[in-house]
Amino acid sequence: MPINQSTTPTVAPASTDRNRFSVEEANRALPYVQRVVEDVVAVYSHIVELRRKLEDLGAGEEGLDLEHQYEDAMDRLGDLVDELHLVGVELKDFEKGLVDFPACFAGRDILLCWQRGEAGVGYWHETDAGYADRQPVEALCE
Repeated sequence: MPINQSTTPTVAPASTDRNRFSVEEANRALPYVQRVVEDVVAVYSHIVELRRKLEDLGAGEEGLDLEHQYEDAMDRLGDLVDELHLVGVELKDFEKGLVDFPACFAGRDILLCWQRGEAGVGYWHETDAGYADRQPVEALCE
């Protein structure tokens, strides 16, 4: 059965006039961000499952119902990503629940980094780096 949308939705780039977070501000926003990210991970997992089922099915009523569920889940995921963008957070990984908070340190843009399951925003990386280059926020004070 053809599916018009990929399993991985696109993430809109953050605007250039976005807010900058301090570590404290990011941690204050974290309870809300965490709830949204939990929903993102759950909905994304459901989308992946629906996608597999749709690929295994041929045309028919069951496939049509699954396609509607898939489209609804994709819409829900888009709404959740929009919620994160409104806060000023960039979603980096749908499966892991990885987000970046734009920040500024010593006059340069950086990203504070948080992943689902972590107690707080405890890492950062350069804007042109990624998860593998995360450093503890304490390193910013050295």
